Amino acid sequence: MTASTKIFIRDVFKSFGTKKGDVHVLDGVNLDVREGEFLAIVGPSGCGKSTLLNCMAAFEHITRGSIQIDGVEVDEPTKKRVFVFQETGIFPWMSVWDNIGFGVDEPDFEKKHEHVMKYIHLVGLEGFEKSFPAELSGGMKQRVEFARALAVDPDVLYLDEPFGALDAFTRLEMRREIVRIWRETKKTVILVTHDVEEALELADRVAVMTRRPATIHSVIDNPMSRPRDCDTDDFRDRKHAIFKILGVERRV
Repeated sequence: MTASTKIFIRDVFKSFGTKKGDVHVLDGVNLDVREGEFLAIVGPSGCGKSTLLNCMAAFEHITRGSIQIDGVEVDEPTKKRVFVFQETGIFPWMSVWDNIGFGVDEPDFEKKHEHVMKYIHLVGLEGFEKSFPAELSGGMKQRVEFARALAVDPDVLYLDEPFGALDAFTRLEMRREIVRIWRETKKTVILVTHDVEEALELADRVAVMTRRPATIHSVIDNPMSRPRDCDTDDFRDRKHAIFKILGVERRV
């Protein structure tokens, strides 16, 4: 484990008990996540990508192995590691301001207001502080979700298919926004996605999982400068390499 390693995953196995016997999902996963990097995880549908993410956050307990963050074994959820899901979890009965400030533990109202407004500004929702979710577009709701997650100042941000419920145009817009937010906040971000192009557009590295019971087949470095153009040869070559690992032969 090096000084730059934020998350250290070694020989992680995960099984779920069912009436028909154990279902083995993770089969000896090894992965290092660096401090402040944007890492994407891709793999076949149902391979265990989200399960691995849940284990990193201690929403699920591993069967055996080790997951450490900052050298400490992960054993319970904490505000320092926050999820953003595909389906927005913001409260429909609360305003934008109240949603973002929900987890902020600051008794002084003026300080809390300044803090919440900082994140409203960060995600570009100035002027919508008093709006309710029913009055917002899908992309705006997702911005509230990101702002609420960041407002508790987490060390790690877990993104589980966060753009999957958005239309194509809004999804592209939100990809650009999350890169901007990541650059401004310097958080360690881990994205689970089924979209290889999305992974390459956003991440510094892409971890490719095998079929279930899954392990990490390869970790692809992605040093292309941002913003990234999916029509370049460099982008297409990396996309083709990942599809080949996944067993999908196609023109890209």
